[in-house]
Order: sequence, then structure tokens, then C-alpha cells
Amino acid sequence: MRFLAVTLPISLLVLAPAPSAQAEADDLSEATREIRDAEIAPTPKSLDPADAVVSLERSLDWLVENQGEDGAWATSVLENVWEAGFSVESYYAWQMASQALALQALLEGPERPAHRAALERGLEWLTTARLPRRGSDWDIDYVWTQLLGVAVLTRAAIDPRFASEEWQEKILARGRAFYEMLEAHQAPEGGWAYYDSPPYTRATWSTSFCTALILPSLLMAQELGWSDDRAVFDRALLYVQRCALPEGAYAYSLDPVPRISGGEHINRVKGSLGRTQVCNWGRAVVGDPKITEDVIREGLEDFFENHQFLDVARMRPVPHEAYYANAGYFYLFAHYYAALCINLLPSDERESWHARLRPHLTKIQYADGSSTDFLGTGYLVVASTAYSAMALRAGLGASER
Repeated sequence: MRFLAVTLPISLLVLAPAPSAQAEADDLSEATREIRDAEIAPTPKSLDPADAVVSLERSLDWLVENQGEDGAWATSVLENVWEAGFSVESYYAWQMASQALALQALLEGPERPAHRAALERGLEWLTTARLPRRGSDWDIDYVWTQLLGVAVLTRAAIDPRFASEEWQEKILARGRAFYEMLEAHQAPEGGWAYYDSPPYTRATWSTSFCTALILPSLLMAQELGWSDDRAVFDRALLYVQRCALPEGAYAYSLDPVPRISGGEHINRVKGSLGRTQVCNWGRAVVGDPKITEDVIREGLEDFFENHQFLDVARMRPVPHEAYYANAGYFYLFAHYYAALCINLLPSDERESWHARLRPHLTKIQYADGSSTDFLGTGYLVVASTAYSAMALRAGLGASER
């Protein structure tokens, strides 16, 4: 374009009017103008439960209003060029994984006729839509569907709203299918992840956070009779335990000989902000005696003290490009498990912690009630909104729910 410009007549270059401010404004989308004109206000130090209820209801209303007629949320197609290069099947797997999170948010949310209807339609879709398939040799993102599918279906299986024989048959069939797929993808070290490497005969890589989030659900699946192989859980717990590092962080994935090459490393506390809470929570819930209340408090203090590293990573389109290799999509994941960690502390401590957490959720909520922390694709908005709703819900007492 620079070379083309010099061939234009001088008269055109001189007489061509500069675009007016109004013309520039007209070219901006409404959302862009809101961002441009918004005043950046400091994050409040705390937020009371009444305000959290308002934000929670807006999140859940958004989920209800944005559900498809067939009961599904989002789509299974490529929506953003930043995600080009993944297997075509991965977009379906991500859609189904976000479906599981939306259902979990509705399961945990207050009972409303519209919420109940959306929950039933969504669960029907999750239990009857085709199962996701492995995308390619390296791209096994359908592990996310297995992880989150098992997590939500173990909850649905014990929910009295789905105690009928018809629902129990659907939940059992799909829950066992997800569990069997998950069991087949457990890496030899004991954990799960969403990419693979040669020889591609079975999963060869695991992450601490994928493995930690499923620990309680593995035990519940055993109690439900979906499997009788206790070793699956034992290997997973041991994997997460081995990822723990001395300063309170968790390694992204297990390195038998831990090495931190430089101060700004992903396995430092500031790079583990999205992993520490879920790993502490998963271990504590299944009874690991090393995760004491003091350990949970220390993890939460690190979370709030270093929160700016989550803030600066949020919405960056390139994974792990932020300081300490934080990625945007850890923002709401981390806040949800921080909320669950808070609820493991004595009841008289919880409100003060939740009050600190809520502003970091509500400050990123859009006017329509949705939230997102990474690319604005459909499945990510669904997942993010669900995580935000569940984190807010966790901080409300029974009388406020």
C-alpha cells in the first residue's frame, strides 16, 4: 500500500478530506465505543452478598437465554482465527465440555422454572448427543469433555431432581462412557492432559490442574458403581501430590527433577496462580492430610497478593504470553476453585474471603450478564459465565441462595 500511494495524483492527495471524528465514531462498534469511553475504575476491596446475588442471577439468566432450541450451548465450528490449526473435532469437544459447565452452574444455582427447564434440556443433549472423538494424533482435546462430563454427571446422578428411572439410565450410560474414555487416556504417570506426543498409542502427558479437578469425581464414580478400579484414583492423587513444589506452587506438569530456569518461570508461585487452588482443593476434598487449613490459607493469600498477574493475562489471545507464562483462560478457572477452597475453611472465616473474591468476578461481567477471560468464542463465553456463576454461588449462604 505504501508504493501504491505514491502513484496517486498530487491533487487527490492534497484534496482528499481527512475522516471526521464523527465518521470514525460511526465505524466503531457499540462494544468498542463502550470500551473506549469507559472510565477505568479501581477494583473494590470487597463486595457484599446482596450484590453477588444480582450478578449471579444475571449470569444464570444469560445461560438460560442463550441456550439453543435443541438444549445445546455454543457451536461446534471454528469461530476465531486464533484457534485455527486444531482438529475439527476439537471444536465439538469444547462445545460439549462447556455444556457440562453450564449444566453444573444450573445444578448448583437457585431453583427457578426457567432454570429447571434449561437444565433438563441441556442434560438431555449432553446424555444423547454423539460422543466426541479423538481429533488427531496430537490433539486430544476431547479429554476436556471426559473430565467435565464425569464431573457434572456424578453430581446429576445424586440430584433428587433426576432420580427417575429414565434419567438415571441416561446419566449412567453417558457417565460410564465418559469414565471409560477417561480411564483409557490416563497417562502412565497417573494424570490427564489434552495434547499427546509420539508414539500416540496412549496418552503420554499430564497436567496437574486437569488431574486435580477430577479427583473427587473419580471417588464418586467409584461409589456410583461406574468402575471398581481404585487404582485409577490412586495414581491420579499421587500424580498431583508429586507436582507440589516447596514454595506452595504446583508444577504445570510433572518433572521428576524440578528445574526453574530463571525468576519468571511458570512453576513459580506467580505462574501457578491458576493451578494452586484447584490442586489444593482436589487433594483436600479427597482427604489428603497434607492439605491443612493453613496450606489453603497460604494458597489464597498468594492468589490475592499476586492477582495482578491474572489480570494482565486475561483476554490475551496468545496462551502463556503474559508474565510468568500465565494464560488468560486460567482467570475464571482459578477464581472458581479459589471459591471452593474458601469453603474448606471454618465457616466464620469464609465471608471475608468471598468478599475479597467477588469484585474480581463482577468487574469483568458484561452488561448482558456474560463473562469471558480468553477468546470470545461461544464455548468460552459459556464456560466463563458458568465458572463465574459457580464462584459467586459458592460464596452465598443458604439463606441468600
